[in-house]
Amino acid sequence: MRIPTKALNPEKTNTEEIRIVSHFCHISTKFIFLFGFVILFFTDKLLGAGIDELRQAVVQIRVYQQAKDSYSPWVRGPVSASSGSGFLISGNRILTNAHVVSQAKFLEGQRGNQSDWFELEIEAIAHDCDLAILKAKKKDFYTGANPLELATQLPELGSPVQVIGYPIGGSKVSISRGVVSRIEQSVYAHSQVDSHLVIQVDAAINPGNSGGPAIQDGQVIGVAFQAATKGENIGYIIPIPVVERFLKDLEDGIYDGYVELGIRFHNSYSTSEREFFGIPLDLSGVYVRSILPESSASGFLELNDFLLSIDGYTIANNGTVTYDDKNRVEFVELVDQKFQDDPIVFILLRKGKKMEVRFPAKKLISMEYHRNQYGKDFESVVIGGLVFQALNRDLLESWGKVGQTQGGSLFLYHFQNQMESYESKKEILVLYRKLSHPINQAQDYYLNQILESVNGKKISNLRELKDEIASNKSNYLVLRFLNLPLPLVFSTKELLTAEPEIIKSYKLSP
Repeated sequence: MRIPTKALNPEKTNTEEIRIVSHFCHISTKFIFLFGFVILFFTDKLLGAGIDELRQAVVQIRVYQQAKDSYSPWVRGPVSASSGSGFLISGNRILTNAHVVSQAKFLEGQRGNQSDWFELEIEAIAHDCDLAILKAKKKDFYTGANPLELATQLPELGSPVQVIGYPIGGSKVSISRGVVSRIEQSVYAHSQVDSHLVIQVDAAINPGNSGGPAIQDGQVIGVAFQAATKGENIGYIIPIPVVERFLKDLEDGIYDGYVELGIRFHNSYSTSEREFFGIPLDLSGVYVRSILPESSASGFLELNDFLLSIDGYTIANNGTVTYDDKNRVEFVELVDQKFQDDPIVFILLRKGKKMEVRFPAKKLISMEYHRNQYGKDFESVVIGGLVFQALNRDLLESWGKVGQTQGGSLFLYHFQNQMESYESKKEILVLYRKLSHPINQAQDYYLNQILESVNGKKISNLRELKDEIASNKSNYLVLRFLNLPLPLVFSTKELLTAEPEIIKSYKLSP
C-alpha cells in the first residue's frame, strides 16, 4: 500500500523555513539515535542475556514425518518435511512442541552458531499438553551452550515478552516483541479436546516459531505453540505451570498424562434457579450438570451439587478461582495440576446440606477417543469390502473431508456423546466406508451406522468383531445395526470367495 504524502510547496519555501527544517531534522536524528539506544538497552534487559547466548540455546528443528490415514488405515501417506523450534533446558534436554515432532521418521537440529546438523531423538512426548523432550545423539551438539532458565510464576498482564525461534521467512533466528495480553484456559489445537492454561501475546507467532521460548527478564515464561486464525498478532504460548507439570510427570521416566475431574458445570447467576434449588444468594459457586462415567468425580459428586470451593479456593458464580493471587482461571485448572491419586476436596451443598467430599484424581480413558491420535496404527476390520473402525476424532475428521454424508448426523451424535455413555472395553464400531465389489453393491443403506451384533452376539470392540468373524461356522453372517430393523446379511461362501479379490484389488494387508 502506498502511503499518501504531502510535499513542500516550492513557491512558499524560504531560507528561514529551510533553516528551521534543517534544525528539526538534526534534533530528530539525535532523538532517533537515543530512542534506538533505549530500545536496545531495554531489549537486552528483557532478554536478560546476549543475543549470541540465546542463539546458542535456541534450536532449529527439521522434521521428516509420515502421517497415517485413519480413513485408509492400510495406506501410509507420503513423507513430508517441516521445521520448528526448540530450546535447551537442564539435563541436555531440548524442549519443544509435540506437534512439531509428531509422527516423525527422522529428526535433526542445529543451534544458531552451528553449521552442522545433528540427529535428534524423541525422549518423551505429551499430546495432551503439546510438549515434547528431544535429545541429540552426539554430545558435540551441546558444546558451548547453556540451558535457558524457566520462570517460577506467571507473567503480569501488559508486561513485555520476546518470542524467539525460526519462523517462515528466513533461515536465521528471529526475535519478535509483544506484550502479555491475556491469561486463561483454552483448548489446545494439537489434540483439539484438552484445555489448559494459555498466555495470549501480541508478538508475531508464525509457522516455524512453534516450540521456541518466550523470554521475559532473562527467563522462559512459556513455549510458543499456536496462533489465532482470525485477528492480527494473536499468538499463544504454553505457560510455565503446564511446562512444570509435564517435566514433573517425567521424573520417573514415564509420561502418565493428565487427570480429569470429569464434570460439566453451570454458572449460578440465575436467582430463580437459586430459589428452586435452595441456594442462598450470599454463597458463590456452580452447579454440577453432568458427570462422565469412570471419571474422578463419578460416584462422588451428584447432579445438581452446588460446588462452593475446591482445595480451599472459593469458586465464583462463573466457575473461576483466584489463581496465584492475581489471575482468575476456571477451577478445573487446580485439577490440571494434580497427578494420579492426588486428593480432590470439594465443599458443596447437596439438597440443602453443606458437606465435604473428597476423592482421588484419575485419568479419563474416554478422552483418548476424542483426542487426535499421533504415531498410532488405526485398526480396522473389512467384511465383504465394508470397513469397520472404532469411532474416534481422526476418523471423524477424515470422514468429513471425504464428504460421505449419509447417516452423518448419527455418526456425529455418537461421537459427541461418546464420553457421556463410556464403558470400559466398549467401543463404538462404525461402518464408515465401502470398498466397492459385487458382494456389497446393495449395501449403501448401512454406511455410517453403528454395529450392534454379529450372528446374535453383542459386539463391544474390534477384537470381538475379529474373533466372531474368524469363528463363524454358519452359512450366513448376520450384522445388526443400532436403530435399523433390517439386518445386513452375507453368504459365508460368497465372503470367502470375495475376500482375496478385495485384498488384491485394494492392496489391503491380509
